[in-house]
Amino acid sequence: MIAVDLRVPVGRPVPEVVDFVVGCERAGLHGVGIHDHHHSGRDVYVTLALAAAATSRLELYPATTNPLTRHALVLAATANALTEIAPGRVLLTLAPGFLSVERAGRAQARRAYLGEVVTAVRRLLAGETASLDGHELRMNNAAAPPARVLVLAAGPRMLELAGEVADGVLMLVGLDPRAVAAARAHVAAGARRAGRDPAGLEEILIVPTAVAPFEEALAWPRRWFRPGRPFLAYPSPANLHWLRLAGLDIPEDHRPEDLSPALAARVCDALGLFGPAEHCAERLLRARAETGADHVFLFPAHTEATGYALPVAEVAAFRDVIGPRLAAG
Repeated sequence: MIAVDLRVPVGRPVPEVVDFVVGCERAGLHGVGIHDHHHSGRDVYVTLALAAAATSRLELYPATTNPLTRHALVLAATANALTEIAPGRVLLTLAPGFLSVERAGRAQARRAYLGEVVTAVRRLLAGETASLDGHELRMNNAAAPPARVLVLAAGPRMLELAGEVADGVLMLVGLDPRAVAAARAHVAAGARRAGRDPAGLEEILIVPTAVAPFEEALAWPRRWFRPGRPFLAYPSPANLHWLRLAGLDIPEDHRPEDLSPALAARVCDALGLFGPAEHCAERLLRARAETGADHVFLFPAHTEATGYALPVAEVAAFRDVIGPRLAAG
């Protein structure tokens, strides 16, 4: 059985989002990752805390947080407190930041600094002393076992960083077996460089998803995320690198509307789950057979304007079709 998580945005008042997360658990999903977007006016960790108290099985995490708008000690304390509410069900995921830091007027975190923060947070969660920016950090009352800390990685160097410093990786590389194998090699290279065993790292594949009739779903690569940023360059232009490894060479300066429908369909197959629920279930089973993936994070396709809509269709599709098909093997 593949563990399936789902991205849930903070697009509605917090009590409504929590009710939705409870529905995700009832639908049989394994986990939920929630936005850390301060500009929404809703806090991801308040939402996660309420969701943790309202659920009993669901794995919960921010999808994803960053090392700039929250200090490492704050991140550790928050993850630690969530672990006290939901032992064994909490992940902390970190990335350089996109919309959250952009709206705060900041540039994305440097890769090296992200690594320093991940290292510090892991040490704090383990009840150890950490160092960051020349300061010694301590945190009382560390829960055991601690929350795992994962790095969200889309490019080769970020994948290697995850291998070097994190408990695991959420990797956005598509589903093509050639791309997945290459991404895993980068994670392993980072781990070995740090003297770590790659086999001990957790892996979650981020899977772009559009559950819809084929004509609608396969049109996503031919759209813009927002003016000046094609859908295929969101959240990272590294998408195009992995597509090239899958045999699809699309220029970074491409205009989405210039992609042919046939090429868009090939892109969708390499990238994720695009089509009716039955097709998405079979594509996920094929990905498991081709890559051995056993944990995925469904990332519903959206534009900047639609990014806060709750993924109602995806939950229904998982409950009624995808989940039962995966369970049947």
